[in-house]
Amino acid sequence: MGKPRNARRGSGAAHVVVEAVDGGLAELVPDRDRARAWTLLIDGAPQSHVDLDDPARLSFEYQRRFGHVVDLAAPAGKPIHAVHLGGGALTLARYVAATRPRSTQQVVERDAALVRLVRRELPLEPNARIRVRCADAREGLRKVPDGWADLIVADVFSGARTPAHLTSTEFLDEVRRALRPGGLYAANLADGPPLAHLRGQIATAAARFPELALVADPTVLRGKRFGNAVLVASDAPLPVAELTRKAAGDPHPGRVEHGRALRDFTGGAAAVTDAAAVASPAPPPSVFR
Repeated sequence: MGKPRNARRGSGAAHVVVEAVDGGLAELVPDRDRARAWTLLIDGAPQSHVDLDDPARLSFEYQRRFGHVVDLAAPAGKPIHAVHLGGGALTLARYVAATRPRSTQQVVERDAALVRLVRRELPLEPNARIRVRCADAREGLRKVPDGWADLIVADVFSGARTPAHLTSTEFLDEVRRALRPGGLYAANLADGPPLAHLRGQIATAAARFPELALVADPTVLRGKRFGNAVLVASDAPLPVAELTRKAAGDPHPGRVEHGRALRDFTGGAAAVTDAAAVASPAPPPSVFR
């Protein structure tokens, strides 16, 4: 017998919330160490962690890397215009609202049932200026005005894979259009050995952005295991030194590659177009054990 469509498991003040959403079976699991913190899982794969008492606290490794990009997107505390492609539990949007009050944000999340679940169980602060649009990420991005965004974050997965139409130069043309001059683009890229997808995505970004940096665990960059890497791109010089310091000082230290070393890392991979795009590789089952 399968799990019920809507259920709460456990006893005490906090329960596991289980609910079917468009993308699979969602579970909100309470954090044993923090009273109002939760982990979102989809079909057993961890997606997001949210601390409602401290939304500036980021737990997942890749989300901390995104947090560093947010911190460097503008002077500390300055409001920004941000677009989030992929919503999850709205973790990063909450982080921006907490660390940069009065920021204006748009979240594009295709899974309307997931959005309803998150809004109901993990409500946003009343004064958070966060608009959530239920739409395909690329379609939603087309509705963002030219040059509106200081920051665009892509963190979109369907069945633990990034859809093919979000991996191409044509997709990045839409990103460039929506970004203001000097704005930042950050993308969560998941891959494992032999890193063909990651190399191709760096080559694709290099075809549209003159400045790139990549932040990842060194073992992922060496092709030793499947994992996440955060790509940062802009039409202006990136704060590489500051990003390197933040990544190195993390609980899960990361390495920053940029410049010639990053170009060499692509190994001559070609930029990906819509005609040739494929979804990112699925993680091996061992990743979630």
